[in-house]
Amino acid sequence: MASIDAATEPNTPPNFYTELYRPQYHFSPPVGNLADPNGLVYFEGEYHLFYQQDGNWAHAVSRDLVHWEHLPIALAHDELGQALSGSVVVDWADSSGLFGGKPGLVAVYTSTKGGEAQSIAYSTDKGRTWKRYRGNPVIPNPGIKDFRDPKVFWHEDTGRWIMVVSTGNSVAFYRSHNLIDWEYSSSFGEGHGSHVAVWECPDLFRLAVDGDPDRQKWVLHVSVGDNNVTNGSTAQYFVGEFDGVRFKNDNPPETVLITDFGQDFYAAQSFSDIPPEDGRRIWLAWMANWRYPYQSPTLPWKGSMSIPRSLSLRTTEDGAIRLVQEPVVELKTLRATEYKVESFLVDGEYEINDFHATTFEFELVMEWDEVEEAGIRVRASQEEATVIGLETTTNTIFVDRTKAGLEWLVDRHGTLFRFGRRYQASCRLDEKRIKLHGFVDESSIEVFANDGEIVFSNLIYTRPTNRSVELYSRGGSVHIIYLKLYHLRSIWRPWPSFDKLDYIVLSDEYLSLRVGETREVQAAAKPDWISGVDLLVWEVDDPGIAGLAAQTSGRAVLQGLQVGMTRLRVRARDAPVSAEIPVWVVGESEERLEFAL
Repeated sequence: MASIDAATEPNTPPNFYTELYRPQYHFSPPVGNLADPNGLVYFEGEYHLFYQQDGNWAHAVSRDLVHWEHLPIALAHDELGQALSGSVVVDWADSSGLFGGKPGLVAVYTSTKGGEAQSIAYSTDKGRTWKRYRGNPVIPNPGIKDFRDPKVFWHEDTGRWIMVVSTGNSVAFYRSHNLIDWEYSSSFGEGHGSHVAVWECPDLFRLAVDGDPDRQKWVLHVSVGDNNVTNGSTAQYFVGEFDGVRFKNDNPPETVLITDFGQDFYAAQSFSDIPPEDGRRIWLAWMANWRYPYQSPTLPWKGSMSIPRSLSLRTTEDGAIRLVQEPVVELKTLRATEYKVESFLVDGEYEINDFHATTFEFELVMEWDEVEEAGIRVRASQEEATVIGLETTTNTIFVDRTKAGLEWLVDRHGTLFRFGRRYQASCRLDEKRIKLHGFVDESSIEVFANDGEIVFSNLIYTRPTNRSVELYSRGGSVHIIYLKLYHLRSIWRPWPSFDKLDYIVLSDEYLSLRVGETREVQAAAKPDWISGVDLLVWEVDDPGIAGLAAQTSGRAVLQGLQVGMTRLRVRARDAPVSAEIPVWVVGESEERLEFAL
């Protein structure tokens, strides 16, 4: 490359959505907390995403499920307390009488004053403003502690609105003809599935089995709160029948069907009113965990959403019907580059030298005759990596963030929690073939195995310059039948010309070293496909305090010379783009400074 021009956009601040660990294609709020997705609905060309933010409904809209526009708070606290989780439906026939005969949006949510109860609000302007119903709550608290997170939908067979709502270790079903007057129908949960913690954020929908519209089943989904058995919160689902009054589980009561085998997929909700010509059931979830909901090392925001996923039911080889999740096809629009590797053999270690990234997608098919373990390492460096692999000796696939970066954090109870863990799921490997589809972002990884039959969603907090991709095998070799890697564009920043530098990231937030000690710092150019590290220049504000002992190809070695504080800066030679960190030099016998930035 002869030069790098800086990407520019008049209305985008230079550092917008470039903070450490900031997701580049997952939804996250500009500032503040994010929790459960609420009120997912499609109406008049827009997908609406509401989400919990400190007992309010924050709001964003999208036309493609990929790019999102932040809007003002939709439902704030009122005289009935907080607006906890719930759902939104399109009242097409104005059954509520709130819209003068026209269609409108009705939000059904949990209010909190005097105990959790169900209330409604409505919008006549495509969700931009909302009015509370004067008769709230529409379902008062029935005398129980946990009564929240209503999911509402229209049940065509009975011509009624159906509500499924969490009631402790169970869910309750209500029905209504107008979204205002509700009648209790039944409950489900006692003795069924996992009861290691409270059930929350239910969803209920019908899906075709194996794509056959004449063979359909209902899926009841619930998230399961924080507990020690699963080292935090988790989620489960049931497959069965629903007649508008009762849900019947097709599986034995003791059967537990796990939704996601990672640690960070909670409160999943599906979009209401997706047009019939589309026909998909799409959901997304809060990519976090109730063990550490707001304890992530991110500022000025906490929390993000998973990528949207298309749902289906598939019959497995043993005849069981299971939920399948696959990334929505709209995400393909983010692909900036494609790197394809021809079929080859991996026997030991193999690094992909021509592809480096922190935000990317991969598709991998592996086959083998004899091997004990094989897989792919992402966000790799000499010290750190997240590993996605298989073990034939135990018939498991796994995602291992043990050495991904952050190993421990202080959880919501104030207790030290081991964040770096390995997550695994049983998987039939007798065909000696596996297909993996992965999405890697600045602080997360989502893996879909065998076309979404097994899914892992995990947060990872690793250095922003950890960009390598590696394949490996142990106890034998694997044939790489198919490997494609795609750099993914940011949904938050303007898309620069292909060869334009956007910004620079550094491996460390700060440096603390003793006099005479040396430390290495790495730099990487963004977007990931820019090969411009050779055009970066390193500088120290006060070279008397710390000096550059070496600098080459995106790396600098800094030596402490004298006690004091200075700054290390890296900049592009021919573009107004730079990054910098503070540097503290302490005496030879002093402890290095440690900060939680």
